[in-house]
Amino acid sequence: MTKESLNLGDNYSSRLTKVRDSIKRKGIDGFLVTDVHNVRYLTGFSGSSGLILITRKETFFVTDFRYKEQAEKEVKGWDIIIGKGDMIKTIKGLSKKTAIKKLGFESSMAYEVFRRLSNIGLSLNAFEGLIERLREIKDVIEINSIREAVGRAETAFLEVKPYMKHGVRERAIALRLEERLKKNGCRQIPFDVIVASGPNSAMPHAKPTERKLNKSDLIIIDWGGEADGYFSDMTRTLLIGGDNVSKKKEIYQIVLKANKSAILKILPGVKSKDIDFSAREVIKRAGYGEFFGHGTGHGIGIQVHELPRITWNKREVIKKDMVFTIEPGIYVPGLGGVRIEDMIIVKSNGHEVMTTLPKELEIIK
Repeated sequence: MTKESLNLGDNYSSRLTKVRDSIKRKGIDGFLVTDVHNVRYLTGFSGSSGLILITRKETFFVTDFRYKEQAEKEVKGWDIIIGKGDMIKTIKGLSKKTAIKKLGFESSMAYEVFRRLSNIGLSLNAFEGLIERLREIKDVIEINSIREAVGRAETAFLEVKPYMKHGVRERAIALRLEERLKKNGCRQIPFDVIVASGPNSAMPHAKPTERKLNKSDLIIIDWGGEADGYFSDMTRTLLIGGDNVSKKKEIYQIVLKANKSAILKILPGVKSKDIDFSAREVIKRAGYGEFFGHGTGHGIGIQVHELPRITWNKREVIKKDMVFTIEPGIYVPGLGGVRIEDMIIVKSNGHEVMTTLPKELEIIK
């Protein structure tokens, strides 16, 4: 066993200990985890079907025959149970075996599963975000994986960037960027690459079309990388040279100022809404407040969007080793849009910007 795998095992053990501490505090006998992302976080299982049952002393990983071999390779230190069709009967049997009377479960669990669980004679208690809140704080192995995901994404972008020019279609750029992401080691694409030019760039989540890039276009490129199941997410906006671009240059500089203002605010103890305010106020004072309608950022890890949420209606306290995006934008219908997105890791005395691509406006000839 390598030193890294030993460390990884220690991290899984630490995560499990924190869940058990929560079980004890909440006065329940066991906790059922059905969200596949949380299952992976606690066990390392990367398959698409599995659940876990944690008691104060035992740990059970339950999957079906399709994942038997994969579970044996990935899930260490858990009792692996290969269910035979009916997971509810398996849970009932385990609950009886371990004398569970009060069972906690994730509030995100499917209603049909909840309905059937309600009939097996247990006291059920729903908990929201119990595992997700643990996932907010990244350990060193998670941070290294995210850092690698950032590097792969940036390398892919730089390889495709010379191809981004007048006359090339949005969809062609997106496909080429996806190809380079995979060539650089990404086993999966975190989300569909966004390439939005001209009037399309005024839509924050536009899908690439067959539209050709034209002179004077703003071009938003939003993409991400992957490493060891962890993701990155970043956005850059380019401008093709042409006439009547002064307003587009203006909104770019406003968004850049908002991006930098929010990043400067980041350190442990600050509230997430105050970081959002730092970006939003810059845009509002410049007269474009109505054109910035989404949150300033979001956590990222084994999901592209996870806690914390950096937005105006969240008062989460920022903590060391949180990783999240900062992505203010201005989207003016008919004119175009600008978004600049970086990834940040919170340090004990401030922050580190994980993304390294230049942010000053680049005008394509």
